[in-house]
Amino acid sequence: MPQDHNNKRNSKDTKDDMIHLIDNLNRDDDLKYNRRAFLKSAVGASITLGLATLPFSAIALNREEDDTNRKMITRLKDLPKDSSMNFNYPTDDEPAILVHTKEGKLKAYNNKCTHLQCPVFYEKEESVLLCPCHRGFFSVDNGQPLAGPPQRELPLIELEVKDGAVYAVGRKVRHGE
Repeated sequence: MPQDHNNKRNSKDTKDDMIHLIDNLNRDDDLKYNRRAFLKSAVGASITLGLATLPFSAIALNREEDDTNRKMITRLKDLPKDSSMNFNYPTDDEPAILVHTKEGKLKAYNNKCTHLQCPVFYEKEESVLLCPCHRGFFSVDNGQPLAGPPQRELPLIELEVKDGAVYAVGRKVRHGE
């Protein structure tokens, strides 16, 4: 008799409630509700994170200019067109060169050749930056090497002119641009 009982239990016609517990579940509905619940959770989390970072974004937008990297180089009237001057930026141990071109543009670069760190000089006749150690030439307009052994451009020093004064405000190393 125990075998008859086991056979009935595994058959569909049995009235045992334990076997028919999952018959009322539809797999498609189950997956749809899970996807919907997941998307609602993802959207809710995204909105929550966005709202949580909103105060930091507002602070960043309203922050006053950071003057820690700002350094006055010279007065614009003290640097005539087609001339240059040396200065140190961003620290007192890092030499740089400021060039006031014939066209009136201001350009500044680190004053170390990218080949062997020799100083570069503004050559007025050809309007280039010259490294005398190995005859390396750099463009005044963009700091790119024009001739000689240097393969990389000079790091650019960002400038700002305000109230007749020239300020160094940042430095960009642009290898590969």
